[in-house]
Amino acid sequence: MKSLLRAVLSVLLLAGGTLPAVAAPAPVPAPQAAPAPPAAADAPWTPPLSTRGRYIVDARGERFRLRSGNWDGAQGSWNGSGDRNDPATHHAGQDSHGIPLGLDRVALPALLADFRALGLNSVRLPFSNEMLHTTAPVPDSAVAANPALRGRTPLQVYDAVVSALTDAGFAVILNNHTGSTRWCCGLDGNERWNSGRSTAQWADDWVFLARRYRDNPRVVGADLYNEVRRDTWDDPNWGLGDAHDWQAASQEAADRILTEANPDLLIVIEGINWTGIPLDGLAHGRPTLTPVRTLSHTLVVSDKLVYSAHFYGYTGPHHSGATGLGETHDPRYQDMTPAQLQQTLYDQAFFVSAETGTHFTAPVWISEFGIGADESAAAPRAWFQNFTGDLAASDADFAYWPLVGWSTTAQGAPGGDSWAMLRYDATGRRTGVLDADWRTAPWTALATAPGRTGPVPAGPSWYQLDTSHRDHVASLRTRAAGDWDTGARKAVCPDGARLAGLSHTGGYGLCTTSDLRSPAGGQTVVRDEAYVPAGGDWAGGYTKFQCPAGQFLIGYSERGERVSAALCAPARTALATTGGRTVWFDRGDNRPAGAGGGDFASGHYKGQCTASEYAAGIAFTTRVGSRPSPAALLCRPLPAA
Repeated sequence: MKSLLRAVLSVLLLAGGTLPAVAAPAPVPAPQAAPAPPAAADAPWTPPLSTRGRYIVDARGERFRLRSGNWDGAQGSWNGSGDRNDPATHHAGQDSHGIPLGLDRVALPALLADFRALGLNSVRLPFSNEMLHTTAPVPDSAVAANPALRGRTPLQVYDAVVSALTDAGFAVILNNHTGSTRWCCGLDGNERWNSGRSTAQWADDWVFLARRYRDNPRVVGADLYNEVRRDTWDDPNWGLGDAHDWQAASQEAADRILTEANPDLLIVIEGINWTGIPLDGLAHGRPTLTPVRTLSHTLVVSDKLVYSAHFYGYTGPHHSGATGLGETHDPRYQDMTPAQLQQTLYDQAFFVSAETGTHFTAPVWISEFGIGADESAAAPRAWFQNFTGDLAASDADFAYWPLVGWSTTAQGAPGGDSWAMLRYDATGRRTGVLDADWRTAPWTALATAPGRTGPVPAGPSWYQLDTSHRDHVASLRTRAAGDWDTGARKAVCPDGARLAGLSHTGGYGLCTTSDLRSPAGGQTVVRDEAYVPAGGDWAGGYTKFQCPAGQFLIGYSERGERVSAALCAPARTALATTGGRTVWFDRGDNRPAGAGGGDFASGHYKGQCTASEYAAGIAFTTRVGSRPSPAALLCRPLPAA
């Protein structure tokens, strides 16, 4: 988001001072001839949306590329100091009154027609947790161009905007942008999902909102939280298991949304936007999606995960975006050569969709990027050209920030947000990308760029399990059956998947899609060697938890490091009950050449069956001096197709 995190996160926590001075806006370049705007993005699509590998698809399996804009305002616009009733204390002088911007100046049908003329098919619609609970109606002036919305609360106005968008055929992705209705970012009280509330309360709000729109199938996604970042005292993390663990919190909220509210929603999870203090000599940076390579999400509805990232030219992989106080000597994205930028984008985000057949493969939505219409400097303009070119070449999903803004103050003087694609004066007159604007050419090239269309065939998918800090039961069937090993840390593959690999330490597992499970359901908890047949010792001297005949592994549990139980499910067809091979992995990796899934347990020994095998048992030892963690898998041939 175009803001002052951008301005410093909080170096200011060291300086204890004021924000750095903001430079005066560059002069507006002279109008230039602009290419024709993109054609309307009105290709028919059928909800709900889901994912297949790196692509989002509709209910028919047709690729649906998110060509989106951010219609902000409902997340709040107040800068955090001064009289809230004074527009000058709000971002760009625009008091949104906690509702989507522009409703005071333009009627909804005209706004939506402009969105379609931009080539959009979807809208990211920010909101704040505070907005959800505000009971006072918005002032009449905030909806002057839409008088039917007078007397409504911010949430009721948000409802009306959602209905208008979806009635017009747009897909809507709900975005929890802030906790309070204060402009993001920096040390603003909105740093984390649980700034000012518990993780459970945050997830409760999500369940409430997802239920509110579950009968509207064109509300297609839940973007869980915006630009997770450092507060004054601590960093967010990805996988430490504490109260600041964004990977765990997003997994928890996602599963609650899908099980308690709406199983059809895409779940959008953004990487970490900032850690550390932006001072030369101190560790600091923008992890973005880099942690996903070693620790990804496996949801209870496994084809709903989308990852997202934000990029702005004046920030960088280790640059906060500040000038003056808080500015380091790290390069900004706009300082990079085209080749450097392309590689950096890959390393920070695009690898997730580019490296197919791994546990982390998923669509990547660049849900924020943007630049000012009044930008005249060469480097930022070149960055925007290069960046939109990279989005087009990568066939990426994208969302411009912001979509709507003012072009005059409330008093009619020049003002407002020059970054907005569509700017409106107090009379509703429009300027921006659809008019004479230098951004029109790169935007048109992006919005009309060729990309994959049509059916996306279903292929094998891979899912990571992790019990390092908590249970990871991704199977709805198993959840419905209750706690199958009380007191142990448990992991179970999503429904429609089977266990393919295990790590010796760390508690990691790998699952792959499979139609092997019997539709009749059922499962068996194995705690001893009762199902190891006479003469069938496949791991001499080791304890073997083997599935009953006709069943295969879908899960495992551990107490401390020791294997506690194996979870098996009956197959829909007869399985081989003899033969097979023992895959040892207690002294090194033992994975087949070219195995799918990628490195699902980085830094740990791991074993994996081949794609033509199923896992039928886990072996471990309790010998003194040895780890009682998984040491071997029994892999047997799958039935012929």
